Amino acid sequence: MAILRKLNSFWLFLAGSLVLFAVIQVLLSTETMGDVFQSTVVLIGINIILTVSLNLINGITGQFSLGHAGFMSVGAYASAIMTLDFSVPFPLALIIGGCAAALCGAVIGIPTLRLKGDYLAIATLGFGEIIRITFLNTEYVGGAAGLSGIPNKTTWIWLFLFTAVSVIMIQNFIRSKHGRACIAIRENEIAAEAMGINTTTYKVIAFMIGAFFAGIAGGLSAHFFYVISPSSFGFMKSFEILVMVVLGGLGSTSGAILGAIVLTVLFTLLQPYPELRMIIYSASLVLMMIFRPGGLLGTKEFSLSFLKKKEGEPHDIASRSA
Repeated sequence: MAILRKLNSFWLFLAGSLVLFAVIQVLLSTETMGDVFQSTVVLIGINIILTVSLNLINGITGQFSLGHAGFMSVGAYASAIMTLDFSVPFPLALIIGGCAAALCGAVIGIPTLRLKGDYLAIATLGFGEIIRITFLNTEYVGGAAGLSGIPNKTTWIWLFLFTAVSVIMIQNFIRSKHGRACIAIRENEIAAEAMGINTTTYKVIAFMIGAFFAGIAGGLSAHFFYVISPSSFGFMKSFEILVMVVLGGLGSTSGAILGAIVLTVLFTLLQPYPELRMIIYSASLVLMMIFRPGGLLGTKEFSLSFLKKKEGEPHDIASRSA
């Protein structure tokens, strides 16, 4: 039954993704999609990659990272330099940017992932600021003015391809024995160590995978908006990604995707009201946390079985514990 549920989830995701791809492709080819709508779609795809990768670190492995914007910036600058200065093909430039971000993830992960909770959050936050200040004071990448003239290579096809591959690869990792080891670390690190799991190794692996895909997202963003600057990758960007993950539900890939879609669309709809935008945005988050503190999906994954309430089976953690 578990295998059937996994297959149902995969085919549901695949079918839904292909239908979405076809619909948006038709809208783009017929030029019925406005610039705002197109930008929103691109932002949703980028945010999905960011939230799913951060969910692997925070939700699955149980680490509290606040440096995801730093990994995104490394991927953005590295991939942009590859296409601008070395004429590297776009897909290869994205992968190089992701690898550069993963390397930074290893550099920061090996010495700091022995820390826990707030101490790890402060360390990763400091790392993100170090990266930002480094780019801010490097003339080769434009310094405070940022890097401009980046070719527009992020098309809907490339965005869809990298987003789908990112979600599938991360979800497959979570379902593997390595993913189960990460979940064991989240649930009880001491018990996981007693069972022979090298907790530091798995935390670094999860950190590097999350950083890699954050770098991919940064490269996609850089090659769509033409220009990148250090100010775009500050603490607030990391916090924004974290809010999307928490809103969707920590530990749920489906929830991370849903959180990215909901908040991106909400932020776009509120742009015509700059005076009230942040008030409505913040109030929505407060109400969400009051009435649905576990997030939109909690720890559940969306599947065909999710739509059917089984007799005698509770639907949330609260009812299970009651």
